[in-house]
Amino acid sequence: QVHLVESGGGLVQPGGSLRLSCAASGFTFSSYAMSWYRQAPGKGRELVAVSTSTSGTTNYADIVKGRFTISRDNAKNTVYLQMNSLKPEDTAVYYCNAALGPFRYWGQGTLVTVSE
Repeated sequence: QVHLVESGGGLVQPGGSLRLSCAASGFTFSSYAMSWYRQAPGKGRELVAVSTSTSGTTNYADIVKGRFTISRDNAKNTVYLQMNSLKPEDTAVYYCNAALGPFRYWGQGTLVTVSE
């Protein structure tokens, strides 16, 4: 059975940092592209960052480039999202996603709130 469990969300002040983790099980983690998405209140879900399964290439949404870093530890079946210089507009539920061909799995999400 596939599980993706996010953790690390919370309340942080503008300019602060958080590190999200997503622990995966039930599939061959190293073969999957791992991504982070987010959904702000009243908005659609948007892609934040991707880590490919092969070359380890990473890609980022323009709005987080230079502030967020995605990384993965295939030995621990875990993907991370380091978020620095957080802004109020980064407030959202952050979701972990695993994708390989027609297979796509989602975590339950973790809430990040950036506020004074």
